[in-house]
Amino acid sequence: MAKGGTLAIVLAGGEGKRLQPLTRSRAKPAVPFGGHYRLIDFVLSNLTNARFTRIVVLTQYKSHSLDRHIAQSWHLAPSLGEYVVPVPAQMRQGPRWFAGSADAIFQNLNILDDEQPRYVLVFGADHVYRMDPRQMLDAHIKSGAGLTVGAIRVPKSQADQFGVIEAGPDGKITAFLEKPATAQGLADAPDQILASMGNYVFDAAVLRDAVTRDAELEDSAHDLGGSIVPAMVAKGDAAVYDFSQNMVPGQDDRERGYWRDVGTLESFHEAHMDLVSVHPVFNLYNPEWPISTWQEPGPPAKLVVTSSIHVPAAYDSLLCNGVIISGGRVVRSVLSPDVRVESGAHVEECVVMASVHVAAGAVVRNAIIDKNVVIPPGMHIGVDRESDRRRFHVTDSGLVVIGKNDIIAG
Repeated sequence: MAKGGTLAIVLAGGEGKRLQPLTRSRAKPAVPFGGHYRLIDFVLSNLTNARFTRIVVLTQYKSHSLDRHIAQSWHLAPSLGEYVVPVPAQMRQGPRWFAGSADAIFQNLNILDDEQPRYVLVFGADHVYRMDPRQMLDAHIKSGAGLTVGAIRVPKSQADQFGVIEAGPDGKITAFLEKPATAQGLADAPDQILASMGNYVFDAAVLRDAVTRDAELEDSAHDLGGSIVPAMVAKGDAAVYDFSQNMVPGQDDRERGYWRDVGTLESFHEAHMDLVSVHPVFNLYNPEWPISTWQEPGPPAKLVVTSSIHVPAAYDSLLCNGVIISGGRVVRSVLSPDVRVESGAHVEECVVMASVHVAAGAVVRNAIIDKNVVIPPGMHIGVDRESDRRRFHVTDSGLVVIGKNDIIAG
């Protein structure tokens, strides 16, 4: 196998505690999204569309469904040295889990020994966005820095939610502030700041040295964002890449710069609502930069008239294969494969995952329903918040979330 070139490492070991109960039985990157997809499909599509085809996925917690999804969905061309391979925690440095993202790479330095890349892309596995990573790599090489941090522009008022980057006119990072109470606005946009996306490009030798040194520090968090980036900034060897400059084929100005961290139930739901807009904020229908996945074979979606009273309807919604709406009504919702909505049922502003059955006369609003759940006839969900709290997981905003395989009493 030829040495040099670029290796991609996708960090997919997160527990996703804030997405419970969706992560009760699966890793966060394996959470279904947008009907057909898993969260990890977005980063893998970005990498492979840009022809980065040596990809290792570092996994850890509840990784079975993620491993299976990668095996089913991501067949490249091994005879040409192309692959997407999940790598579980192997405890090469002792009997312990990964202590952080930097430690995850340190414990897998054997991969760099085997591949001997010149550059390493280290990307997160659970964000929704389109990006051409090759443009970021080109900017990294041009900068001469050992590390480049991908950054997204966000309102200055949100500075306390992100790692905030301050940079000079040459693009070199001068300060990295972890969730500061206040931050300095950008020169060309005083009401915005640059926030870390959790995407990095390293010179391979620099990455090896950085994580090895970090492993020797007992007081380190062993995290890329919290430990490695500040150390590289202190050395004057870190540059920033402004994601707003990234241009993807087939993408309009409205979607340009779109990036969502779906780390909470509310943000997960909001990102789905972005998909069902009349003019989608994030457009799944871009053949020039497709989001790829494996789809289980199934028949087309179907709408069935059950009576003159119960005529099926679906507005501003995504319907996957195998969906049957028989006299029900669906509004601003995403219905995954094999969902059934029966006569007189009403589903509105919901994310409904595979093989859910919404029985006759049921009303479901403002909810996330995980796989294999049956909503009993006539049941109301998302209508009375106090009643919902007695039966289901309800967020502070009133979003109702029902976990995979949960049994609902009628």
